[in-house]
Amino acid sequence: MRRKGKFKKIQAIPDYKYDRKDVGRFVNYLMRDGKKAVAEKVFYHALEEVERVIKSDPVKVFENALANASPMVEVASRRVGGANYQIPVEVRPERKFFLASYWIIKVAKSKKGKPMHKKLAEELIAASKNEGEAIKKKQDTHRIAEANRAFASFAR
Repeated sequence: MRRKGKFKKIQAIPDYKYDRKDVGRFVNYLMRDGKKAVAEKVFYHALEEVERVIKSDPVKVFENALANASPMVEVASRRVGGANYQIPVEVRPERKFFLASYWIIKVAKSKKGKPMHKKLAEELIAASKNEGEAIKKKQDTHRIAEANRAFASFAR
């Protein structure tokens, strides 16, 4: 069989309000059932809430939250000689962004009793201060990678 050539990475479309690709990607991750307008409304209300609560640039808080929640290493499963090993691997930049976004959104969705934009705002603020569940998830990922450092020699 012949390969069909290189995969062309789809470029993210910037959001309409801040004209930033990272915000556009985050909104896409937040979106459910193709309802982008709803996801944008939730995200922009969350940034307004962030600005109201901590009185600083909400986009900087968003950037800081993603940077703090981004993991440096994670583990990948690899079969060697009949046994599966968890091998620590460095995380690619696109995946760092995805994991940080995914964890922040997942934590916000798991909270109960408040509108989504308030839950998202709380998690963004917590992550920007190096606190919260998304940061805990990052630390757990790092801890697992550190525990499996002995298997780093199996990496490709």
